[in-house]
Amino acid sequence: MTMTQGARANQAGKILESNVETILSVHGYFQVGNHVSKEFLFDASLLAKRYAKQVYIGSGIYKTTLKVDFYVVGSPVMPSGLIIECKWQESGGSVDEKFPYLNLNIQDSYPAPTIVVIGGEGMREGAIKWLRQQVACNHNLLAVHTLDRFIAWSNNHL
Repeated sequence: MTMTQGARANQAGKILESNVETILSVHGYFQVGNHVSKEFLFDASLLAKRYAKQVYIGSGIYKTTLKVDFYVVGSPVMPSGLIIECKWQESGGSVDEKFPYLNLNIQDSYPAPTIVVIGGEGMREGAIKWLRQQVACNHNLLAVHTLDRFIAWSNNHL
């Protein structure tokens, strides 16, 4: 049975997220839930270094439900936590067209500093460059990293 292009993209995105989970685990973070609220994550204080996936953080710029890929708690240098968003685009598609929406939500609706981890070779170079330029003017956007750069960043900051 052959997979559709959408199914392959979904699978590749999950692989990127799995890599981020491994990095968090190596740095001593424990998963405390999926599809939980940020309040639940902050209340789960038995584990100092923890994270949850698909965390509900409130409403976005369109006043709709907003979830983030990872919400990480327990870093002494980030008391409000760290949000990690993963974006994968293997071939031409719409992920990079959603960057302005993502950037505005990070700026106006995210309750913590955010890193975007990108992967795949299908994003337009101009889109990645644009998103990286937003770091200078978006107080909540810490960085836009490829997986290898995120590994290097995490070794120094997690």
